[in-house]
Amino acid sequence: MTFFFRMAFTKPHLSYKAISIIVIILFLQGCNSSKTKPWLSEHLTEEFTTEKAEDIKGFADYVALEDRLFKELDEKIYVQRKVDNNHSLERYTLDSAADFHNQHPNWNRSFEFKTEQTRGAVLLLHGMSDSPYSLRTLGKALNDKGYWVIGLRLPGHGTAPSGLRYIDRQDMTAAVQLVMTDLGNKVGEKPIHIIGYSTGASLALEYTLDSLEGKSNPQPAKLVLISPAIGVHPSASLAGVKNSLSNIPGLNDLAFLQILPEFDPYKYNSFATNAGDVVFSLTRSVARRIKEIGARNTDIILPPILVIKSTVDATVTNESVVNSLFNHLKPKRHELILFDINRYAMLRSKLLVDDPAPFTDRIMQDKTLPFTVTFVTNENPQSIKLVAKTKLPFTDQAINDEPLGLSWPTGVISLSHVALPISPLDQLYGQRPPENNDFIFLGQMAVQGERGLLKISADWMLRLRYNPFYDFVENRTIKWIED
Repeated sequence: MTFFFRMAFTKPHLSYKAISIIVIILFLQGCNSSKTKPWLSEHLTEEFTTEKAEDIKGFADYVALEDRLFKELDEKIYVQRKVDNNHSLERYTLDSAADFHNQHPNWNRSFEFKTEQTRGAVLLLHGMSDSPYSLRTLGKALNDKGYWVIGLRLPGHGTAPSGLRYIDRQDMTAAVQLVMTDLGNKVGEKPIHIIGYSTGASLALEYTLDSLEGKSNPQPAKLVLISPAIGVHPSASLAGVKNSLSNIPGLNDLAFLQILPEFDPYKYNSFATNAGDVVFSLTRSVARRIKEIGARNTDIILPPILVIKSTVDATVTNESVVNSLFNHLKPKRHELILFDINRYAMLRSKLLVDDPAPFTDRIMQDKTLPFTVTFVTNENPQSIKLVAKTKLPFTDQAINDEPLGLSWPTGVISLSHVALPISPLDQLYGQRPPENNDFIFLGQMAVQGERGLLKISADWMLRLRYNPFYDFVENRTIKWIED
């Protein structure tokens, strides 16, 4: 199906007749689709939207609405049935290994870490198809340092993949505005920071731009953007076309870019086409607005921004952080932390498809870049030990090679888009499963055998889910906010 879309909408020389044939093929495929599961089709009406924003006066009201939403989720989607081998890993089967109902607290929900003697506040924004679970460890560390922390569950998330079919940018930005206003009321004149992960990073930037233009309040003091969705592949623009076609009878399967078994209790595996369209629209808007600020050379100055990213990322691009963000901002205020691949492992492997070295070599040697770069890499290709090479703005040489006391774990060749904010000690995605735990474990699994034996695909398990260098990320995040 993806092939037909690529042909129809990227080949301008195709005739109307050819396009009509492709649409007919898509229609027939849609008619032959299997019956949609409730977690892919149900529209939960108790979700936060801009229409309900007038009745939601603060974070407490948002949480109260969530209470009704999760009750609706239980009534419409969760199934009470015998947990046999066919459903033992199904998220929407009660008492399965992936059912979050027996976990306390429920990290699919918005959370709040309060403090009496607050130094300021931090808003945590997770990524598309994600949940507040991904940033909770970082939030707890910041709360221990004296910050009032809210982890916001963005509209459409934490419930069922069908929620992503009905969200729009305005719903998410309205939720961010609501919570920022609430935090401002709680901490007064003390600084409020935003940490955005993936699409949450784009929402953080959009809110910041709105606040600098007087459309939102309060203004954030500093930003930390982890695996930020600043730029996505241009092919994502087709998501809007595909989403529109999904409303045609018989083409309902087009409502999802991918449909996979749902066994992750805190993240959707299936991805709605509408969600792809929202991400594309959001990143385009943010990039355009930042470019306009740079071109106009206005007095609008974004707060200091720390970006933390892996050089290999199957979701977002490296170039966008440089070309669509930092190069348009005031110099000497921002920093990019890049994690290289494991050079020791790659020295002995011939399997590498695309080496990020040309990109990292270029930015480490480019003396025109107006921001600091910290490059985390092997101390040399014969060693698994890591150093941090720091290059200051407008220079082409690293000022030091700081030993980090860290080494690449055996078998790990790189980080990933989803790994950066996750601790190795994480009980779901971490380095090893906890003892005496009946809950599903989706972290590092050293399993080999015959193809087709496991319920989880080999491709899914190959992707690293935790960051072996998480403590470095946590420490640099806290330092950035405190300095």
